[in-house]
Amino acid sequence: MGVDSWGLPGSSVDGVRVSELGAGDEAELQRFFERAPEYFIAVNGEPATPTEAREELRGQLPPGWHCSRMYWLGYRDARGQLVAVVNIAADLLALGVWHIGLLLVDVGLRGTGLAQRLHSDLEVWAVKNGAHWLRLTVVIGNTKAERFWLRLGYVQVRTREGITMGRQVNRVSIQVKALMGGQVEDYLARVERDRPDTDPLIPVS
Repeated sequence: MGVDSWGLPGSSVDGVRVSELGAGDEAELQRFFERAPEYFIAVNGEPATPTEAREELRGQLPPGWHCSRMYWLGYRDARGQLVAVVNIAADLLALGVWHIGLLLVDVGLRGTGLAQRLHSDLEVWAVKNGAHWLRLTVVIGNTKAERFWLRLGYVQVRTREGITMGRQVNRVSIQVKALMGGQVEDYLARVERDRPDTDPLIPVS
């Protein structure tokens, strides 16, 4: 089954619809990022730069990395305003491994359960498109993010040191969640670079 067979993820949140973001959404995405300085300071050591949205939308995978499809998803309310954005890559590094690069909810809606519901919708969609694992990177010390992903069932498979992100150098946690009942050993058999005894390779995302 191809990753486009099921279209975009659905939304279980009343009044919220999902669309793909592209170059024409750059200015709106930039404003969305600028309303979230806390996130960018925690991850990059500075608020969103003036070209943050452009760089994200045009971003490429590191050399040697591969995926079958990259998505930038925008979640809009009944007024058409962005309330959340998601970046997710299908089959990153290995077939069946889907990587969440970003799941960011508008500051005014944090604590409402929206992020958890969107994540649940993403899980359903990813499984229908062949995903067995979700993968992500968490900056160690970003306590809110660490707690959020732990509550959703993610487990750490390794850490990496000295990862430059924006103005700061981070220690990061690579985390995964099984979607089809697999064991961590099954994941590590698919993605050798995430084994704890593997020499670090950068960049990491």
